[in-house]
Amino acid sequence: MDPDFWHERWRRGETGFHLPAVHDLLIAHGAAVGIRPGARVFLPLCGKTRDIGWLLAQGIRVAGVELSAIAIRDLFAGLGVTPAVSVAGDLVHHRAAGLDIFCGDIFALDADRLGPVDAVYDRAALIALPPALRDRYAPHLMALTGRAPQLLITIDYPRGAIAGPPFLVDEAEIRRRYGGAFAVSYLGPSAVGGSVRGHPARDLAWALRRGGATAGQPLG
Repeated sequence: MDPDFWHERWRRGETGFHLPAVHDLLIAHGAAVGIRPGARVFLPLCGKTRDIGWLLAQGIRVAGVELSAIAIRDLFAGLGVTPAVSVAGDLVHHRAAGLDIFCGDIFALDADRLGPVDAVYDRAALIALPPALRDRYAPHLMALTGRAPQLLITIDYPRGAIAGPPFLVDEAEIRRRYGGAFAVSYLGPSAVGGSVRGHPARDLAWALRRGGATAGQPLG
C-alpha cells in the first residue's frame, strides 16, 4: 500500500482507527504475553494511540514506529512531552523518558536501532496491510524483535463488506504466518462493540507465545 495513502489519511484527519480510549483487550490480556511493569514493548504502526500513555503509566517502557509525522506530533502533544529528536538513518527518532518513537517506514527499522524488546503489541498493524505487505511484515517483525511474544489484535466484520483496510486476517492466516515460531492462542473478543464504515465489527485478541503451533481455541 502506497505510503501516500496513509499520509493523506492523517492529513485529512481520516483516522477512524484511532480509539478514544485505551483498548480493553490490552488491559485484559497484555500480561499474557509479558506486557507488564518493567518490560519494554514494541508497537508497530503505532499512530497516536492512547495505549502508549497507559503503558507508560504502568511502568512499561515503549518503543514504536509510525509513518506519519502528524501522528507522532499529536502523540507527544497528548502526552504533554517534548521529545528529543535525532536522525537515525532513514528514520527520525523521537525520544523521551521510557519512550522511543521512530518516524518512517517500518521496513527501514532494524533490530540494532530498535534495541531489545520483551513483547510486541500489534493493535492495528497487520490488519492495516494488504496481503503482499503482510508477506514482508510478519517475518520482518519477528526478525526485528527477536521473536518476542505478541499480543495481536485483529478485526472481524461481515466478509465482503469492505475491501479494507482494515483487512480480515483469520485464524488460518495467523497460524500460517506465525505458527512456526509461536504457540498461537485465541483470547477472545473485545467487550466494546464497534463498526467499520457502517458495518458491525469487533476486535479479537490473540496471544503469540514462543514455541510451536498449538491447537488453540476456535472462534465458534
